[in-house]
Amino acid sequence: MNIISTIIPIFIIIFLGLFTKQRGFITPDFLHQGNRLVYYVAIPAMIFSSISKAALKTQMNFAVIAVTLASIIFIMAVSMGTARFLKMTGPSRGSFVHCSFHGNLGYIGLAVAFYYLGDSGFVKAAILSGFVMILQNVMAVIILQYHSGDNKDRPKIFDTMKKTMANPVILSALAGILFSLFNIPIPLIFDRALKILTGMALPLALLIIGASLSFEKLKPRFLNVLISSFLKVIVTPAIGFVLFSFLSIPSSDYLPGLILLSSPTATLTYIMAKEIGGDPDFAVAAISICTIISGLTYGLWLSIV
Repeated sequence: MNIISTIIPIFIIIFLGLFTKQRGFITPDFLHQGNRLVYYVAIPAMIFSSISKAALKTQMNFAVIAVTLASIIFIMAVSMGTARFLKMTGPSRGSFVHCSFHGNLGYIGLAVAFYYLGDSGFVKAAILSGFVMILQNVMAVIILQYHSGDNKDRPKIFDTMKKTMANPVILSALAGILFSLFNIPIPLIFDRALKILTGMALPLALLIIGASLSFEKLKPRFLNVLISSFLKVIVTPAIGFVLFSFLSIPSSDYLPGLILLSSPTATLTYIMAKEIGGDPDFAVAAISICTIISGLTYGLWLSIV
């Protein structure tokens, strides 16, 4: 029952975002500015507030971190082989691989972790997401540049790494860790302000995800998008689940990792496809169909555990 009461409300808000965009309540300008507000202010505030108050010694599990990262690397290799089997080439192959491993942690993964696991589980997921985001971004740059066919005027890996480390989610997680480790108190006024921002973060993020969905580019590439989505929300968490079980890691420790591994294709795959040399149309289709499918697959994985 807890699974149903967690997953269905999340996807009701996502579909509400899609509906309100179609009705004109969410305009392209609002979508752009709202996304910036969530990404740079609300989500980082929520992550910092949660981690800064946590007892990190009981929240960090390095085995979970290692397995989660290993699962992502493994699925990247699997998706490269799959793309070769499907005879995909150039930017389309790059985006296929990218969409198969790059999950939407900040908007969907952390939302599921928060509403299903509560504050303690959210802290674990937030800390873990920092490590995962770094790995995902580094692999994305390498894969997309390799398959772009023209590396002139493309962002260099070092430059992209600097941008990755300046990611507001990563910075807020690092700041929260420092505040927690050194027991730095947050003044009451600022703590209450953070609580207000925290209340806005996930609902607005889910509305924006819904408003970002588009199915116009899906039809010409339906099969490949479906395979990419299968790799992302079925095979990736399956790899993690097998490894977590093999190492006898308690479910209470690995659930945050499994939730992040189960997250659908990130909206960032579209942006990176445009900037680095992937297939933006494939990315848009993959984001949309994978997000919808994840409503079912999240229920599957949480019920198995």
